[in-house]
Amino acid sequence: MIPFEDVLEMPRSPRVLLCAVVVTMFVPSARAQQPTPSPIGSNTISDSREATNQQKDWHFIGHVEMPTDKDTTIYADDVKYTSDDDLAIATGNVTFAQGNNRISAERSEFNAKTGLGTFYNATGIVTLKPPTRPTVLRPGAVAPPTVPGQETSVYFFGEKVEKTGPKTYKITKGGFSTCVQPTPRWDLHASTVTLNVDHYTLLKNSVLTMKGVPMLYVPFIAYPTKKEDRATGFLIPSYGATSLRGQSIHNAFFWAIDRSQDATILHDWFSKVGQGLGGEYRYNYGVPGNGYLSAYMLDQHESTYVQSDGSETIADANRYFQVRGNTSETLPGNIRVRTNVNYFSSITTSQTFNTNIFDATSNQRSIGGNVVGAWGTYTLNGTLDHTEYFYTATDSHVGGSWPKLALSRNERPLFDSPVYFSVGTEFARFLNDSKTSTNDIDSGLTRLDVTPQIRYPFKKWQWFTVNSTVSWRDTFYTRSLDPTSGTTVDDSLSRRFYSLQAQIVGPVFNRIWDTPTNTYAEKFKHSIEPVLTVTRTSTIDNYDRVPQFDGTDGFVGGVNYTYGLNNRFYARRHLTPGAPAQAREILDVELSQSYYTNQNQAQYDRQYQTTTYGGEAPSHFSPIALSVRAMPTNEFTGTMRAEFDSRYHALRTVSASGTYSLSTYLQTTVSWSKRAFIAELQDFNDPTRLDQSINTSVTAHTRDNRYGGVYSFNYDVLNGVMLQQRVSGFYNAQCCGLAVEYQTYNFGAASLSPIPADHRFFLSFTLAGLGNFSPINGALGGVPR
Repeated sequence: MIPFEDVLEMPRSPRVLLCAVVVTMFVPSARAQQPTPSPIGSNTISDSREATNQQKDWHFIGHVEMPTDKDTTIYADDVKYTSDDDLAIATGNVTFAQGNNRISAERSEFNAKTGLGTFYNATGIVTLKPPTRPTVLRPGAVAPPTVPGQETSVYFFGEKVEKTGPKTYKITKGGFSTCVQPTPRWDLHASTVTLNVDHYTLLKNSVLTMKGVPMLYVPFIAYPTKKEDRATGFLIPSYGATSLRGQSIHNAFFWAIDRSQDATILHDWFSKVGQGLGGEYRYNYGVPGNGYLSAYMLDQHESTYVQSDGSETIADANRYFQVRGNTSETLPGNIRVRTNVNYFSSITTSQTFNTNIFDATSNQRSIGGNVVGAWGTYTLNGTLDHTEYFYTATDSHVGGSWPKLALSRNERPLFDSPVYFSVGTEFARFLNDSKTSTNDIDSGLTRLDVTPQIRYPFKKWQWFTVNSTVSWRDTFYTRSLDPTSGTTVDDSLSRRFYSLQAQIVGPVFNRIWDTPTNTYAEKFKHSIEPVLTVTRTSTIDNYDRVPQFDGTDGFVGGVNYTYGLNNRFYARRHLTPGAPAQAREILDVELSQSYYTNQNQAQYDRQYQTTTYGGEAPSHFSPIALSVRAMPTNEFTGTMRAEFDSRYHALRTVSASGTYSLSTYLQTTVSWSKRAFIAELQDFNDPTRLDQSINTSVTAHTRDNRYGGVYSFNYDVLNGVMLQQRVSGFYNAQCCGLAVEYQTYNFGAASLSPIPADHRFFLSFTLAGLGNFSPINGALGGVPR
């Protein structure tokens, strides 16, 4: 949908140009509505003049300049004025000038007293300035600074322009454009334009033309022409075409509720499958709170698809809906509340409807919330989390906590000593429900946990530190595991143990090189940090009966030695021209492994991504973990992580990613991941669970943002299949723009889609001062317009 910028400055606000312009140009000033008593004849300049009716009526000839008030002047070749009706008839190169605004016409008839009149064969150019922001706002309102250069020049035309009231105008057979070139790139023609300043402008039988080519006909348009920077109205439609749902038209109506709230009503038409209807509500009150809620329903009728071999596939009719949103609110009493929802009715429709690769490949729906409060040394954290993971269209697993409440006393020194004391308590009701088409197994339970802790940090030497803790934990489970079958039974379980831990860093070895002639950095530093963490956990006889939900549950009695070596490289560089040099870390390489006196500890150690939580054979050694992070410049960053099996001397998993950014003009991201095959290791000897993929995204645009585009792809290296490719591009002129997107998406053999692949095309226009939007399925969402 629409990128959520500050609600007060949203680019999709349909400020309509022509009507708002007249606010500045045509509304007469107080002096124009109540003319000065000076006679017309004494204020007007011309080459010659003729007076009749006792010098009450005038005929000005040649280079006429007739001021009607301080800011408004009429220029013409010939002006006839009659005092009985205050009527002035101007002919020949007529120009109406008010401030910086101009109207040129062949002829004009206007009342010099009321300021009302008519211009014939008129053209004009005016400047629409943004509204002045109030200096005093209600508490919590957001007022972004005024950005200079936001004025919009507007060109308009009409066979007849009638000023019918102080703020009402009527244009016959005319139109407008924000392009002020000799040949405008676009303009909007209409048989009748009724301008209502500070309200809405009505256009009948309007046609949008691009470079003189008619593009869109609309029988009736209502444009808001209010002074505010946001106004209610229809947004520019988008066009799409896909193999799965056919051609589509995406429409939206924007409602500017107030400065801090808005809503958008969406309607989609698909030629093959039916229609969709949705809406979005957003608000932003700054510190007190902000959020959005989006809801959408897709009503799909039965459709038939012809496959490449000539066979036909029929997709049944269905009604799909999705709801997304989040809120963040600050409540009295130093309490912060957050909520979130990402829910859909069908995993199959969700993955075929969304164009964003993240949403299209996501297999989970969730709803939840969080409340956090802090009072002195105490902190309360409450969480609701209901998440459902889908394996197939009918098989899923429900997890989360409903609810989880944690109350803790933060660390404080004991009796002004260097020893710190803290305590944490937690109540949690865990969801654990496995669903299939035939079974529904509920393994949920309730857990109560209490953990007091004492910590003593030894930091006398900078090159050698020891952080020691002593903790005791008492945990109660309303249900437990059957060690033989691994299923959850209704037997309660109590677990008590103590833990001693020492985190040792050092001795740290450093070496510094002075390189004053080096163009990259004037100094380099290499730091070698040996690390060792020793954890002694008392014996836990019933560890194999403890259900595994998070780190609280994964304790096994014994001693755990986690050792490693960290290599950090620093460079002292001039990051900003003319500023002093600054030291920054440019490379970090960390290598670690754990040794367990109790081999069963290897099955539950959450420090490692490939831990199987009871699924692998016991071992004294954990995998070897390698982590690399590089940041040599502000433009480039890279990360890599790999885990090697110490028993079978084989790679388990590896992932790497890199980003390169050139200011805001170029952003590239490349990532690669692989899960290897190990015949002797459970969970790694199943060929169906292996994967290897490459993901790439490139975004680029010119410095003036005139041209730009996005290219991304996701490639399945293991199976040699291109999962998706997406190409987007845009062109922005001074007053209009064009955005296009093309995507190919391979659903795969396991998908329930009626076709194996989808080809998608989307098109959107941008006109200066008029709002547009991205369809709710994510199309055109990444185009940096």
